[in-house]
Amino acid sequence: MKQYQIAIVGYGGMGHWHANGIRKTDRIAFCGVYDINPERMEFALQQGLPRAYESFEAVLADDNVDAVLIATPNNFHKDLACQAMEAGKFVICEKPVAMSSAELQEMMDCSRRTGVPFTVHQNRRADADYLRIKDTLEKGLLGQVFSIESRVTGSRGIPEGWRQYAVAGGGMMLDWGVHLIDQLLMLIPRPVVSISCEMYHVAYKECDDGFKLIMKFEDGPTAMVEVGTSHYIEAPRWLVYGDRGAITIPTWSFDGKIVRAKEREVTFEEDIIYTKAGPTKTMAPRSKDTLEEIEISGEGVETDYDIFYRNLAAYFDGTEELRVKPEEAMRVMKVMEACFESDRTGETIHGRF
Repeated sequence: MKQYQIAIVGYGGMGHWHANGIRKTDRIAFCGVYDINPERMEFALQQGLPRAYESFEAVLADDNVDAVLIATPNNFHKDLACQAMEAGKFVICEKPVAMSSAELQEMMDCSRRTGVPFTVHQNRRADADYLRIKDTLEKGLLGQVFSIESRVTGSRGIPEGWRQYAVAGGGMMLDWGVHLIDQLLMLIPRPVVSISCEMYHVAYKECDDGFKLIMKFEDGPTAMVEVGTSHYIEAPRWLVYGDRGAITIPTWSFDGKIVRAKEREVTFEEDIIYTKAGPTKTMAPRSKDTLEEIEISGEGVETDYDIFYRNLAAYFDGTEELRVKPEEAMRVMKVMEACFESDRTGETIHGRF
């Protein structure tokens, strides 16, 4: 079977990550790398890539190149992708695919005009924690879900480099928000009807170093997304509530638990109950014999990041559709733009996203 050749443009952290992933499939191989930093190209050659191109134009002129993987800072994505499609090269673009929905629309228009498709790399669709939540919801283990909380928090600030600069597409909304919003849109197959977002600028004025987002799905749950880089106590990665139970995954270890009610109805005691919160009937704990607790972990969930590359080969073969479609990326982009607008105006943004 044919082995498809990919050139990597931008050999920073994600370019290197892709190089390691592509090595695990025999259907896709490297034909070389291009980076504006000669030291990064030298490093790529030391890592086993066969060629360092002298320019981006040289990449496009190489007839051996079937696809171009763009892993540059965000502000270069659109122009590089359109140039590659104009040259007849399939494009794989790192997230976020563009700086705005207008830029993404230019890319989609270019794809239609040239007949050359493109896709977006969304590796967090293969995370074990997300897949565990997805499996739990699909099995209906929590009943009717009404609240989803998704958080990624740390205390090290924004890494040095382009992520600290707005002109380059820096900030946590475009870095982590794009992943967490994409996961939620995959989990809940309904339109988002309202968006309220507050950006944090704890240590960085130019870019958001965190945010808190509330999304309401039509006839569905409310989702809270929080990203922070000045959080000195780690918050739960996931906390999902349904009318019959709840699931929590506290950390990146993926260990967590599901707590479910054996029976929906509760018998309230006649007497006042004294708890750590004082006298209360409403917030007193349920009797343990009315609940079941299921310990969960990442085991048993297939975390397969290399499926992205196998899907590419199958797409080139004509046997599969792309796993990540530009229309899905556009929906995420529209939600992120509404987040920035909500933060700017201090108002909730209503619509259908």
